[in-house]
Amino acid sequence: MAEQTISLQYPIDGNNFTIAGQASSNIKKVLKQLGIAPEIIRKAAISMYEGEINTIIHGKGGEADVTITSDTITIVFRDKGPGIPDIAKAMQAGFSTATDEARELGFGAGMGLPNMKKYSDELSIESEVGHGTTVTLVIRLR
Repeated sequence: MAEQTISLQYPIDGNNFTIAGQASSNIKKVLKQLGIAPEIIRKAAISMYEGEINTIIHGKGGEADVTITSDTITIVFRDKGPGIPDIAKAMQAGFSTATDEARELGFGAGMGLPNMKKYSDELSIESEVGHGTTVTLVIRLR
């Protein structure tokens, strides 16, 4: 990829499960057009999808900012949800605070944050109870 920076922003509508995955599908298409390696595309698409779902279910909506450079894909999810009281607990596979509605739709298995960590090279979470959460993911291209 030539030396350029691509910045994309996706609004994420809270509790709208019908559009869940649209941003990750778009990112997948953009990365394919840029000639990014399939294994990197897979990591980015999975991380993006998990973040979208978490933002819908737990964050009550928000936004995702994606920055693609010649070295990295950086994805930042921001929401104004209730925040995460115990980040270490939220990182445990299977832990979930998803609503019954989300679970009935097949979401909320407690794998969102663990999968985001697994499929990214860097993960950071900033959260304040009552004020929302920012999750930053970095996926290296090399």
